[in-house]
Amino acid sequence: MNARLLLACATLLLAACTPRNIPGTQIPDTEDSRAILNVMERYRSAIEARDAKALQQLISKSFRDNAGTEDPQDDLTYKNLPQALPSLFSRLESPRVELDIRQVNVKKGAATVIYYWNASFRAPTLLEAPQRDSELEQMILQKEDGEWRIVSGI
Repeated sequence: MNARLLLACATLLLAACTPRNIPGTQIPDTEDSRAILNVMERYRSAIEARDAKALQQLISKSFRDNAGTEDPQDDLTYKNLPQALPSLFSRLESPRVELDIRQVNVKKGAATVIYYWNASFRAPTLLEAPQRDSELEQMILQKEDGEWRIVSGI
């Protein structure tokens, strides 16, 4: 009987020491994780609203994204986003974005977010049919002046 009581106490103690996750996820429930998830939600909302200024507020001054190509002409940087985003958003109609955040890894003021992107939109000036895009993505963020900002991966 004492062995069972000891085993039960040890199990409760170990369960109490395990890190808590944000409900419905495998993401540790920390201040940084919650702040990063907030940035991700603001990112999603800015795209759906086609709000270039709101998206720009989430971007780090060291932001750089090669748009998945080797052509430097389509690279995005903090400096060219104010011109590139309004142009891009003006060609989109009815963007809908779902983000399924799979992992948030935080280390020394930097974070990697692995998420599944599911988007639909219309771009009548480019394509006739509505478009859908789904894929696993990675976004890199860094903490600047106490705020998480996107470094790459939009």
